[in-house]
Amino acid sequence: MVTGKISSQLLADESVETIRRYAATAEQTGQLHPEQLKLIYERNWFNLFVPRSMGGLEMQLPEAVRLQEALAGADGSLGWTVTLCSGANWFIGFLDEQCASSFFSDQQVCLAGSGAASGKATATDNGYVVNGHWKYATGAPHATAFTANCVIEKNGEPVLEKDGSPVTRSFIFKRAEVTLHNDWNATGMKATASQAFSVKALAVAKERCFIIDSEHAVLPGPVYHFPFLHFAEVTLTANYSGMAFHFTDLCKVLFEDRIKRHGYAIKEACEMLEILARSKSKLEDARQLFYDALERTWKAGCSEKQWSAFFLNSLGEACRSLVKLSRRSVDELYPYCGMAASDPNSEINRVWRDFHTASLHGIFTFGCG
Repeated sequence: MVTGKISSQLLADESVETIRRYAATAEQTGQLHPEQLKLIYERNWFNLFVPRSMGGLEMQLPEAVRLQEALAGADGSLGWTVTLCSGANWFIGFLDEQCASSFFSDQQVCLAGSGAASGKATATDNGYVVNGHWKYATGAPHATAFTANCVIEKNGEPVLEKDGSPVTRSFIFKRAEVTLHNDWNATGMKATASQAFSVKALAVAKERCFIIDSEHAVLPGPVYHFPFLHFAEVTLTANYSGMAFHFTDLCKVLFEDRIKRHGYAIKEACEMLEILARSKSKLEDARQLFYDALERTWKAGCSEKQWSAFFLNSLGEACRSLVKLSRRSVDELYPYCGMAASDPNSEINRVWRDFHTASLHGIFTFGCG
């Protein structure tokens, strides 16, 4: 089960058991297991931020982030998939109303996509013609629609912003309109099935173009007015935290077993247990600071109807601190795990690989060294 610090009333022990029971098989097949997906659909986890009036859970951001952390603590691939797909479903707050109704009429709606502007959209009288290839669409095999960013062109030239930079916009595509490329071959996070997708000469109506920015939100909920960068930071930070705590839980079991089997001297045994206790204590402190900053930022923003730059900066610092400490803790503990942790079929090795693959996400490349 997930330990007390990570456990949540939002995630029952039976759910954790189901998630972990099929985690190894999901990794082998390269996508979430049908029983894992069944649980996600039953709990409606892809719709954490979707309004209740449109079939979602309409969670407040701090509540959703705690759930995402608990899911990542159960299994990294599943937690990451729910986080990114529910984050893409969050785009409902920026879509044309009729367009949103069309895509979200499916009870198993799941948006996958890419934030890279690796497509081109040529403006026409009725909309756009889109061409592009995008990598790393987490949850691609079970996605019902795809979102992607494109550079806008007209008459063969990029349309420019006032500062001279290219205009980029987001688009939503139907599942049947995209071609999937089974190219996801990372060391970890295998069950996220983060495949590439492409479209060629695809004509789309202008209503399927949208802007992910609080000023362009079409729904009134505060979560749609929360800055996108900070939204991404806090949700991904929760995943790193969940996986790091999962790793320390497994270390505790492994360390105690190794001490018993190998008959380590008191000095060696104490070193192992002390570094584990110290790592968990530091992680718990950083985690508490993270949630304190998130709650403070969220409450102030909801009350004042705007987001304080001071609070947002503090939240960003708390995110980076927790991510940095999560990385350090996992890497510091790993050498004490012995060869069992190098077995790719072991749970602890899968968690280690998932964590390090996830940590390559560009949002925390800098500032967390």
